[in-house]
Amino acid sequence: MAPMPNPTRRVVITGIGAITPIGTGREELWQGLRARRSAVGPVTRFDPTPFRSRIAAEIPEFRASDFMEERRLRRLDRFGQLSIAAARLALRDSELDLVREDRDQIGAMMGTALGGVAYAEEQYPRFLAGGPREVDPALALTVFAGASSCNLAIEFGVCGPNSTNGMSCASGTIAVGDGFRAITRGEADVMLTGGAEAPLAPLCFGAFAIIRAMSTRNDDPASASRPFDQGRDGFVMGEGAAVLVLEERGRALARGARIYAEILGYGVTNDAHHMTMPRPDGRQAARAMRLALAEAGITPGEVGYINAHGSSTQLNDPTETGAIHQVFGDHAATVAVSGTKGYYGHALGASGAFEAAICALASANHWLPPTVNLQQPDPACDLTYLAGEGRDADPEFLLSNSFGFGGINACLVFRRADGR
Repeated sequence: MAPMPNPTRRVVITGIGAITPIGTGREELWQGLRARRSAVGPVTRFDPTPFRSRIAAEIPEFRASDFMEERRLRRLDRFGQLSIAAARLALRDSELDLVREDRDQIGAMMGTALGGVAYAEEQYPRFLAGGPREVDPALALTVFAGASSCNLAIEFGVCGPNSTNGMSCASGTIAVGDGFRAITRGEADVMLTGGAEAPLAPLCFGAFAIIRAMSTRNDDPASASRPFDQGRDGFVMGEGAAVLVLEERGRALARGARIYAEILGYGVTNDAHHMTMPRPDGRQAARAMRLALAEAGITPGEVGYINAHGSSTQLNDPTETGAIHQVFGDHAATVAVSGTKGYYGHALGASGAFEAAICALASANHWLPPTVNLQQPDPACDLTYLAGEGRDADPEFLLSNSFGFGGINACLVFRRADGR
């Protein structure tokens, strides 16, 4: 039987590492948010002309050699490289000295929707042209989703709890939540948690284009991802990775660590309804929020900010709005909400990790990011979405939602780091 959560083991965020379309590293990510500009543009990684959608949020510059030795990076695909790079940035930010740490007490939990599928796609023409001998021998070590957390363990020598979940667009949030639980249960003192995604390849991209899930605003890519706007026409695919260092609060305070925020609660449910369409009544999305709030021990009225999943799709945005109304009641009319995917698109399994990092940074910097590109609010989306501009604010409690294909719903609750 797994150990039960221990309420005396509190969990804080002491390191943030991010490789995103709006910036690399904690400070660049924050400055990208303050700039209030979208990173979406034409696809350059491959020829997108066969598809209705020809735009994406690409990372403008990523040099894996900045984060690992050449010999190591040659054995990793982009997915693995992004995972390690984000984790290295997070560890640097946390100022943890791994040489002096008990690495049996440090684990890694990551999330991804597609893992190394894009690299397998890249290798397949080589197989067709020359047979198995032409395929990269490292393929078997890169294509499985678990390569993300396993590569972190190998790279940093951390031997604690380790897993990578593949729960579609909620994966990053689930990884952070599972890492939080591992610490509260006493299974680890430190966890590297987050998500990574490298989906910008023709087959992966085309799979979502075929089901018409993505925006076709090709003539104006910067405004294509527009959560909660009446003119939204689908999500914009993105890429990247974000890793958070989670740490038991007592040890973090003892070593004088900078604390960005505390994680208080986590909830996961499933719609049990449809592989792509959210449950219309939003009941299970609402229940995920209620579960997270209950574990946090707070009421909905105490939440001052919600980072919404806000995928910019026709069905998700009003369904999420309705679920928030169910949970927050009268407070739904005033609580600040933003959907930040307008900045960096939808990096699938990494998005929830991006947004957990954003909540932590928003809390630490006392500023709530806006919903960029929200110009004509949808009447069915009637919350306070901070359209266009952010807000100076210092909420004590923040909440982040992630919803994904398969009907998965995940929610995290954070508290500002005030020394209590």
